[in-house]
Amino acid sequence: MFHPISTLLREPVMPSRSTCHSLLDAVERYFDLMFDSDVSRFDQVFAPSAQLHGLRDGNLRLLPAHDYKNALASGPSPKSKNAPRQQEILFVDFASTTQAVVKVRVRIDSVQYLDYLSYHCINGAWLITAKSFHIERRYEAPAN
Repeated sequence: MFHPISTLLREPVMPSRSTCHSLLDAVERYFDLMFDSDVSRFDQVFAPSAQLHGLRDGNLRLLPAHDYKNALASGPSPKSKNAPRQQEILFVDFASTTQAVVKVRVRIDSVQYLDYLSYHCINGAWLITAKSFHIERRYEAPAN
């Protein structure tokens, strides 16, 4: 069906200041979890149905949230290893007042990731429902 271009263009979603702050707080919780691996707060960051996708060694890797939580819990955290903490928000796009995509760069131990985080506001809380990750850089492990 043909739609004139004027009907396809719409005003961008302009979330309230409190909605923006709430989402940015959720991103900060994600950064904290990636650094300290405190899985007691995992359910405040990821929805139970969340899935993570990314290429590792040329193969697509898929992790359900539960498996990712177990992976975080199984090893030492970057914080416990005194790894540098590097993180930045690169892009935020609101589809609506209850859905957004956030592009972040985060270093987790010796790996720097570029992540696309899909958020939904579920029962008043912004949770990651999907994470697409890209390994942007690997750092040398410090000599012991």
